[in-house]
Amino acid sequence: MLLKLKEVFGDLAYIGNDGRKVPLDYEEMKKFDLDLEFGQMGEKFVQDMQDGNNKIEVKTERGLWKTTGNIAIEITCSGKPSGISATGSALWIHLLSDEGKIVGGYIFSVDYLKRKIMKLKNENRLRLVMGGDFNVSKMALIPRKELFDATSF
Repeated sequence: MLLKLKEVFGDLAYIGNDGRKVPLDYEEMKKFDLDLEFGQMGEKFVQDMQDGNNKIEVKTERGLWKTTGNIAIEITCSGKPSGISATGSALWIHLLSDEGKIVGGYIFSVDYLKRKIMKLKNENRLRLVMGGDFNVSKMALIPRKELFDATSF
């Protein structure tokens, strides 16, 4: 197999951790197979999203995230559960916009995000603020650096 690849693509290499080009021989190629099953887990996750197998809540954050370092998750609106408190979705996609364009974002399981909000609230590491249209939405301001700390899991 390696010979056929070499015939088609020439000498094979990849960029190592130190930034240098590393020749790709058969032993190195076998290492990539070790991650195949793990990679397929991610592919199945995305395929399930595309196929509609998971209900998804999508929110888009305006550019304030760049200067505040936070993302805002709605909890209530006009005193009633809304946003993360009312969603029936399994997944929460939180997109970040800048100058009217989506530049990135986060994908959370709703359960994880709820646990994260409660943990940060109990530890006084997030703020609850009013905002949104007419300032009637209570939102949790979560520091982006806190989203995936090792103690969350």
